[in-house]
Amino acid sequence: MRFSDRAEEDKTYKQEDAGFYEGASQAEGGSISLCSFLCGDQEFGIDTKKIREVIRVTTVQRVPLTPSYIGGVVPYRGEMLTTVSFTALLDQVRPKAEGWVLVLDGREGEELFGLLVAEGVGGVVTADLRTLVPNPSTLDEESKALFSGAFRMSDRLLVNLDPDRLRPERLGETGLFGHVLQGDQAIRKQGRWERDLDASTHSG
Repeated sequence: MRFSDRAEEDKTYKQEDAGFYEGASQAEGGSISLCSFLCGDQEFGIDTKKIREVIRVTTVQRVPLTPSYIGGVVPYRGEMLTTVSFTALLDQVRPKAEGWVLVLDGREGEELFGLLVAEGVGGVVTADLRTLVPNPSTLDEESKALFSGAFRMSDRLLVNLDPDRLRPERLGETGLFGHVLQGDQAIRKQGRWERDLDASTHSG
């Protein structure tokens, strides 16, 4: 898939009460629509029903004394929206304060939050629920906490993300994030989970 340099500014995903479930790989059929994006060489996807809107931001206001995964806050419909930096979650370094924000819906009573994606958002991908495989046991603990399995596409692997796992309070509860890895450490960490995920799709 080719990812465009910019997404449609007026594109809005409306939430419907259909939800995605962890055992989708056991379903007899059906499909799911995922909003895809890249981080490094890996493609990720989030159920479009859980995305309220995708917005382009050029400035993210940093919040002092916050963990490295907090990208900052951005204005959104008259309020300030807290964002989680996906790049920081994967390699524990703060990226540039710009990119795309996926505004994610939560359960009733939960505050909205945004997922800051630095490398741009791609299109909507349809995946067969039966192709969803669980996280491999060899993944590091941080990746297991973030990833909800992966879809075996015809020509690539698409990692599934559950917004509930990305909520700032949930990340804090895990105690796994917030520290900063240096450059070489970050590269080695990313290389490990990429190899583990790839190996899991070719096993058996």
